Amino acid sequence: MASGPSMTAPICLVENVKEKLTVNPEALKILDEIAQPVIVVTIVGLYRTGKSYLMNLLAGQNHGFHLGSTVRSETKGIWMWCVPHPYKENHTLVLLDTEGLGDVEKGDPKNDSWIFALAVLLSSALVYNSVSTINHQALEQLHYVIELTDLIKAKSFSNSDEFDDSTEFVSFFPDFIWTIRDFTLELKFEESPITEDEYLENALKLIPGRSHKNQKSNMPRECIRQFFPKRKCFVFDWPTSDKNLLAHLEDLPQDQLDHTFQLQVKNFCSYIFTHVKVKTLREGITVTGKRLGTLVVTYVDTINSGAVPCLENAVTTLAQRENSVAVQKAADHYSEQMAQLVKLPTDTLQELLDVHMGCEKEATAIFMEHSFKDDKQKFYKELLVTIEKKKENLFLQNEEASVKYCQAELQQLSEPLMEHISRGIFFIPGGHKLYLEAKTKVEQDYKVIPRKGVKANEVLQNFLQSQMVLEESILQSDRALTDGEKAIAVERVRKEAAEKENDLLKQKQEEQLLKMEALERSFEESMTQLIKKMKEERENILREQERMLEHKLKVQEELLKEGFKKKSAELGEEINQLKREIETEKNDPSHLLKFLDIAGNILMVVPPAAGKLIGLAMKILASQKK
Repeated sequence: MASGPSMTAPICLVENVKEKLTVNPEALKILDEIAQPVIVVTIVGLYRTGKSYLMNLLAGQNHGFHLGSTVRSETKGIWMWCVPHPYKENHTLVLLDTEGLGDVEKGDPKNDSWIFALAVLLSSALVYNSVSTINHQALEQLHYVIELTDLIKAKSFSNSDEFDDSTEFVSFFPDFIWTIRDFTLELKFEESPITEDEYLENALKLIPGRSHKNQKSNMPRECIRQFFPKRKCFVFDWPTSDKNLLAHLEDLPQDQLDHTFQLQVKNFCSYIFTHVKVKTLREGITVTGKRLGTLVVTYVDTINSGAVPCLENAVTTLAQRENSVAVQKAADHYSEQMAQLVKLPTDTLQELLDVHMGCEKEATAIFMEHSFKDDKQKFYKELLVTIEKKKENLFLQNEEASVKYCQAELQQLSEPLMEHISRGIFFIPGGHKLYLEAKTKVEQDYKVIPRKGVKANEVLQNFLQSQMVLEESILQSDRALTDGEKAIAVERVRKEAAEKENDLLKQKQEEQLLKMEALERSFEESMTQLIKKMKEERENILREQERMLEHKLKVQEELLKEGFKKKSAELGEEINQLKREIETEKNDPSHLLKFLDIAGNILMVVPPAAGKLIGLAMKILASQKK
């Protein structure tokens, strides 16, 4: 089922003018609106090899990316076409067509290398397009893979330019698909039929011998085998035997194309749509259109500054931006849900706390879903502080709404009482009894009013306290009572006032207890969600390391079969180091210390409750050790 944006034509993403790279703001706007995961297919290759034609087919069109019919390179920079993925709902297929490599009109050959490096960094699948066969010349033309060790870094290492971390390229490099146009050979090896993939793997076998020529020839082969764990090959016959028609290939109806070529194109497109996965960064971070735009800007800015693009730095930049957005998205959700679900004043504090707990849990889940690499919980703490402020402000609004409502109701109910007081009706013999009856009626009518809120008792108590002096005055002027009766009545009034004060104090203590219990539940929920995310991130690291190990073991086995024992032994050192890292990651107790750091960071947000919550944190920690 189709989904996502639908551009009617490609747009330039990275402009290459006078060999200086700049990002097109219009293209960034398009990417910024794509919140879906993206599957990025980029095609590279020598100019005039028919790259654009294949990309148009993936877009389901004959026209789009410009096809030149002369020896001049038509595509400058990197052009982008975002279309709904034909098979995967809620996914966007991003097609990138790069300018032809090896253009003789270029003054700086390094420019080609940067285009190639960008293609590798941005892609889910890198399609390398060439013509005729995979031979010595074709592999020599693919010298750009050798240069990747100088053009890309996996880790920053304090921006050290000396450390070669190319052994980690396998963890984030795209699938490598070699397409061969105008293929004229038979797919045979030593007279036996072979598949297209076997043809590629045979071509990538190292050449025996220690001569400088052989070592130079082996370098691109080694890089492709070591950097790209998933490789695929497609060969294409001539589209038509009529060379006059080749210049207008995009205008030819399907029935005028060679039948074999049509089947080969269909297989190629089907493989791309079915097997190429969502673009991800290290540790399983999914790339959306918005994130892809950030990566493009980060990499191009780095290249223009004269530095080498570093994946770790790019992910850090991306995380800073995305985590800020995640905080805002989660906080907005909390506010919107609270506004929808809460009608002020709430009848009880517990009612407000229950809604708060549910909305806070949802907001936290949204943050966890959209954030990554928040190692020190800087952004999560920011969210907690934001929600805490919103909650306290809501508590205050709830109290103010309750006070305002109760005062209005009480004022209306007490109007007859106040009118009688102003007219002096109670200052007669037996007036105190009349006053008590009128006051009691006000209290009784007030108590049956529904949903007065959390300040109902306090507002009533303030009203009764304001009446105490007046009541004592009425009492003293009542000639129907003896002095002894008056004294008893005064004592009763003061006792009732004290009891109501105690009731009010008890209510406030109960509310504090409810708030503390809610804080404990929030803390426990926060820890649960954070631990879950921490475990998922740790599992992603382990999966990544195990995939790297699996690939390196496969390469080592191939080297042994081909007789390259020394190279196999050198790779064995990398394998042993990786095994040690995996074992350390599995058994490293530092993740428990990280848990304590997480707990400490959260406790800093709620210092008044820290003492009690520390015990709860230790209890949760103990459960994680089991």
